[in-house]
Amino acid sequence: MQNPIFKSLPQLSTPQSVSHSLFSPSLSIIVPKKRIARAMPCTSLVESSDGNGAVRSFKLKESTFLAAQMPKKEIAADRFIEAHPEYDGRGVIIAIFDSGVDPAAAGLRVTSDGKPKVIDVIDCTGSGDVDTSTVVKADDNCCITGASGASLVINSSWKNPSGEWRVGCKLVYELFTDTLTSRVKKERKRRWDEKNQEAIAEAVKQLDQFDKKHTKVEGVHLKMVREDLQNRVDLLRKQADSYDDKGPVIDAVVWHDGELWRAALDTQSLEDESGCGKLADFVPLTNYRLEQKHGVFSKLDACTCVLNVYNGGNILSIVTDSSPHATHVAGIAAAFHPEEPLLNGVAPGAQIVSCKIGDSRLGSMETGTGLTRALIAAVEHKCDLINMSYGEPTLLPDYGRFVDLVNEVVNKHRLIFVSSAGNNGPALTTVGAPGGTSSSIIGVGAYVSPAMAAGAHLLVEPPTEGLEYTWSSRGPTVDGDLGVSISAPGGAVAPVPTWTLQRRMLMNGTSMSSPSACGGVALIVSAMKAEGIPVSPYTVRKALENTSIPVGALPEEKLTAGQGLMQVDKAYEYMQKVQNLPCVWYQVKIKQAGITSKPTSYATSRGIYLREPLYCHQSTEWTVEIAPKFHEDANNLDQLVPFEECIELHSTGEAVVRAPDYLLLTHNGRSFSIIVDPTNLSDGLHYYEVYGVDSKAPWRGPLFRIPVTITKPSIVTSRPPLISFQGISFVPGQIERRFIEVPFGATWVEATMRTYGFDTARRFFIDTVQLSPLQRPIKWESVATFSSPSSKNFAFRVEGGQTMELAIAQFWSSGIGSHETTIVDFEIAFRGINISKEEVVLDGSEAPVRIDAEALLSTEKLVPSAVLNKIRVPYRPIDCKLHALSADRDKLPSGKQILALTLTYKFKLEDDAELKPQIPLLNNRIYDNKFESQFYMISDVNKRVHAKGDVYPDSSKLPKGEYTVQLYLRHDNVQYLEKMKQLVLFIERKLEEKDIVRLNFYSQPDGPLTDDGSFNSSDLVPGVKEAFYVGPPAKDKLPKNSREGSVLFGPISYEGGKSLQKNPASYQVSYIVPPIKLDEDKGKSLSDTRSVSERLEEEVRDAKIKILASLNQGTDEERAEWKKLSQSLKSEYPKHTPLLAKILEGVLSRNNSEDKFHHFTEIISAADEVVASIDRDELAKYCALRSDPEDEATEKLKKKMETTRDQLTEALYQKGLALAELEALKGESTADKVDMFEENFKELKKWVDLKSSKYGILSVFRERRHGRLGTALKVLNDVIHDDGNPPKKKFYELKLSLLNQIGWSHLVVYEKQWMQVRFPSSLPLF
Repeated sequence: MQNPIFKSLPQLSTPQSVSHSLFSPSLSIIVPKKRIARAMPCTSLVESSDGNGAVRSFKLKESTFLAAQMPKKEIAADRFIEAHPEYDGRGVIIAIFDSGVDPAAAGLRVTSDGKPKVIDVIDCTGSGDVDTSTVVKADDNCCITGASGASLVINSSWKNPSGEWRVGCKLVYELFTDTLTSRVKKERKRRWDEKNQEAIAEAVKQLDQFDKKHTKVEGVHLKMVREDLQNRVDLLRKQADSYDDKGPVIDAVVWHDGELWRAALDTQSLEDESGCGKLADFVPLTNYRLEQKHGVFSKLDACTCVLNVYNGGNILSIVTDSSPHATHVAGIAAAFHPEEPLLNGVAPGAQIVSCKIGDSRLGSMETGTGLTRALIAAVEHKCDLINMSYGEPTLLPDYGRFVDLVNEVVNKHRLIFVSSAGNNGPALTTVGAPGGTSSSIIGVGAYVSPAMAAGAHLLVEPPTEGLEYTWSSRGPTVDGDLGVSISAPGGAVAPVPTWTLQRRMLMNGTSMSSPSACGGVALIVSAMKAEGIPVSPYTVRKALENTSIPVGALPEEKLTAGQGLMQVDKAYEYMQKVQNLPCVWYQVKIKQAGITSKPTSYATSRGIYLREPLYCHQSTEWTVEIAPKFHEDANNLDQLVPFEECIELHSTGEAVVRAPDYLLLTHNGRSFSIIVDPTNLSDGLHYYEVYGVDSKAPWRGPLFRIPVTITKPSIVTSRPPLISFQGISFVPGQIERRFIEVPFGATWVEATMRTYGFDTARRFFIDTVQLSPLQRPIKWESVATFSSPSSKNFAFRVEGGQTMELAIAQFWSSGIGSHETTIVDFEIAFRGINISKEEVVLDGSEAPVRIDAEALLSTEKLVPSAVLNKIRVPYRPIDCKLHALSADRDKLPSGKQILALTLTYKFKLEDDAELKPQIPLLNNRIYDNKFESQFYMISDVNKRVHAKGDVYPDSSKLPKGEYTVQLYLRHDNVQYLEKMKQLVLFIERKLEEKDIVRLNFYSQPDGPLTDDGSFNSSDLVPGVKEAFYVGPPAKDKLPKNSREGSVLFGPISYEGGKSLQKNPASYQVSYIVPPIKLDEDKGKSLSDTRSVSERLEEEVRDAKIKILASLNQGTDEERAEWKKLSQSLKSEYPKHTPLLAKILEGVLSRNNSEDKFHHFTEIISAADEVVASIDRDELAKYCALRSDPEDEATEKLKKKMETTRDQLTEALYQKGLALAELEALKGESTADKVDMFEENFKELKKWVDLKSSKYGILSVFRERRHGRLGTALKVLNDVIHDDGNPPKKKFYELKLSLLNQIGWSHLVVYEKQWMQVRFPSSLPLF
């Protein structure tokens, strides 16, 4: 969960909250970020004051303290329930779109009227899905083999008329949060260490006994015995150092009991006590919505799980939460604590549907799949409200696939959608999608009252008035909409999942304000449904906005708090009055008059936002279209035709914003003009509204509002350009905004902030924001803590010619106990080097690229620098599969079926690398994307998944080897998916330091060829251009394995004094790898001295051998054909070693033969024939000679002899393995067989290093045959280490066998768990 104060990746969408453990002994108040507002005097505190009215002391009573943990007074929810105890949310269902609610958490078990609190728990992401399509039958002892390979006992009382048991398995850590995994790992490591120490003690004891018995170790045998004992001790100690717990595997079993699908889990691997966690002891569960039952994995984790079965039993969804966030959110909205009502949520009578959109595979980040399935579930469950406390910045407001689906859900199905505005304040235009940017969603800002500050945040001296949290996101949206609709308390001490081992904790964020508002709306809807008042999201929203209490006295405070702090009782009274009026949403569309297309990318907007200098210094006319929108089920004759309203228009600032007096509005809508004249306004922020009131019923309040936001910038006239703001006074929560027209030619800023006049530490948020078409707001941010008066320096990039907001905020609780103001001086120096090409592309030719540079503001030092430190390699899919998804979860409310396209790519790494897949068309957009969803997995040849992700791919470190990327795309439009079948995917990886290419600069175009005229630096004088060239990299400097069409890229900067990575004004340079140089020697060969008949005979022979090698041996008929041909060829070419080697390969390929004895005997026979065909003496003589590498004939003969040597060693190696396997099958060691193995071993030793990874296994077998298991394990570990990637399953199976034989059960368990990681039976589901 991302801390809004420390926003390391502001572009990523996250649950919007910060958490603290309640009553933690080291509790510190964490400050989020944004501006201050005034409202709501504290009524729950006992105060005393001096003559000047300054509050001197606060004293909470127990009741007010408990009430402050779960704020309700602020929104009048407590008053409403006191007046209407039956309207406490009863009859209302809230869908919680979040990280997954724990149905076992405190307060989330029953409603106030005794109904189940949580009526369904759904993992919409698929992160807990288990493939249970494998069907097995139980034996006479009620035993089945689980997907993990474990033997499982079925409970004989379980009904299963078909006798079919569907099995699957899952690594349990994939279901846990990182926090829970860490705790479980720590406890499991403690238990494992105890067992390992016991094994070490026993091994040391055996070694000590040997040393006492043999005071002098003489003879090879004794030395090897002692070495074996020492190896055992060393192995156990090394194992403790290399311990890496990937978690136990749990087996899942699904069956149909004749009425319902049931499922059970075997969790013995999680339990420490023998016999616990058995499958037969698990209480079977069915889909949660049917029986509202859940389970727990084990006492150790205390993690609640829910089991849902889909797709006819082929998929089991194991539902766990991906963070405590959702449970906390649900608790705020609807928790019920009969033992302590003051800790109740806002609507204790409401019921919950948990829709998990936070994917556990991605650390609780939402996915398009999760969002879409959640909307499907909300409609299917006939929910009344949706709360979503997730979001992120967006490219386009009120746009995208998810927004389209939300509009349908709100307009057609009448769901009320409430969402957090975001935690990216205090600057303007920081509201996130979808909550702050979508017209159909009620976006909620975060408010903190004095009672919350004292009771929940435990401040010694809370503020005297309520205000918005500093970090709460602000409007307007980039298209001028207000952004924040209303505000609600943004912090609470609420329930958390049982695995946290506590009942509740403090979290704060707009994540908390959203469910507070949602709970308040649930109270209103509860009353409306009870009294038969039609429920419409249109009228409910209007009631909330028109009855809120303003937060702050200034008009621009609406950009912070929306229409104000919601009031449940007043909103309900409003709904009672308007219940017989039409349910209408007044859609606002605005265009600038006389301009067919705006300079920005937005064809129409929802407000007027004059931000850039051009619009702030002239009068403009705007055309406003008001279009009444009814719900889809509205009757044409009864509702649409009669609709007509006489609207009186008002402006809150007639000197600046002028509009007509009246508007006659019918169903088809009406347009009118607005004139905005900001020319006489002072620099800074100004906010106005044009709103429409029903002239016949003015008590309804504004029916629609047109926000007008003007940020008139200051102009920097000094040269060099410098602007300073001196002596700004700050108190806790205060925000100061300055708007500056960034001079043309500026590309970066160097700023200095000085503070003085205070004693205790102060924390400040410093934000700058610029807006640019079709980009997310360009935001720079810093959190600066001043422990004493001092100064701090900052540098960041800017875009010339555009308005920049500078927002400086003293955090709301920083310095609140001190009565000293903080004085701040802030100085900004604009710097810049303008260049002709922001992105430099070298096309792969030898030609350099010319760059023009110019300093427009002041003299600058031009010092170009560029490196290529990354490579991006393109790939086309090798396979694509399009199929319809199951209707269980993937059928839209409209009836459309969602389809899935799976694309498969292959790539190979020659060395270890850090990489990430990139899909330029789809990456970095969740909400502002018309495509539904994407997900990728990178797996090796063993099907082990090494990386996974979606729209924000992460870099992953992968060992060298071959990999498969599977990309999963979803949409209901088959034409979209068809167009994606040849989608290009890039594998982007960082280059190692030795491969990084540093580019050279030249003062002449022939510089790269002549290596003359290098360009290093120059002084740029304002108004005078300088030109230079950047040359392509030398071909011999390109990283190895740079494929044709790959792109090398990296940063390029033009200002000296900072590293490329830290330079605030760096750009990108790229180089397209050209076709590789042709091999001039290719195709040349030695003259052949053989006769035509000899060449023909050899060609025919080789063709026959090739055909033999290509034959399959899958069936008895195929094997008979192969044997017949091999015998024929052997009789024709009895001593031809390549033929005999191919025959040996064919025999080895039949490794699934049921008659193992016969199979190994055949291998020995075939190997003997290969060995017999080779003159080993002649071969040994040749291998001892040194050949002349310049003699081509000698080199050719050398390669032939090396091939013969390889065939000999392979035959000896395979014979040794077969002899060892035969001996194991017989279970005894006969003298002649021992001699045969040893003789073969000694012969092989003459030709190869038997400690190498290829042949070391024979040494392992040899040590095991002599009972030296410790040495065998050591040799095997060395073989595994040297063998590299991908790991070979047969090596680890041998390791398990040795561990079992030596009796180290704790290591057997450990390695078995790792087997599931290294060698899964199949790829996981998407």
